[in-house]
Amino acid sequence: MKSYGLIAVLIAGLLAGPAVYAQQASAPPGSTGQCKDGTYTTNATKKGACSGHHGVKEWFGAASTAAPAAAAPAAAAAPSMTPHTTAPVPNTKSPSPAPATAAAPGGGPGMVWVNSSSKVYHCPGDKWYGKTKAGAYMSEADAKAKGFHADHGKACS
Repeated sequence: MKSYGLIAVLIAGLLAGPAVYAQQASAPPGSTGQCKDGTYTTNATKKGACSGHHGVKEWFGAASTAAPAAAAPAAAAAPSMTPHTTAPVPNTKSPSPAPATAAAPGGGPGMVWVNSSSKVYHCPGDKWYGKTKAGAYMSEADAKAKGFHADHGKACS
């Protein structure tokens, strides 16, 4: 009874093997993996290989230069099989936490918001104006006198 289960597992492995090889053989030459969105990558390592492409679907390992010559024209014709380049992907994630939705009460004309933890002050209309965890309103002159600097070097006045 146990041998039938083992035989079934072996047969399933033998049947799955050619399918995996066929998918790797249809990859563009030099590909090291396929991303979940269908594109291919040529990254040397798996880490970050399909960043921005929903992750790695399958990792081939070393560059597959043994792809059949017939597979190369077919791969070039399909738009979803273009190799993933290592060009920088724009950073769509905010490097810091999002500001709170409501500004702190106070402020007004001529007032800046000083972030006491970062020593940066923000002008009215800035997305961080009145919204950082630790801060206070004061005039821009007072902020400069106390050692605060403008956000990204852009003074309000």
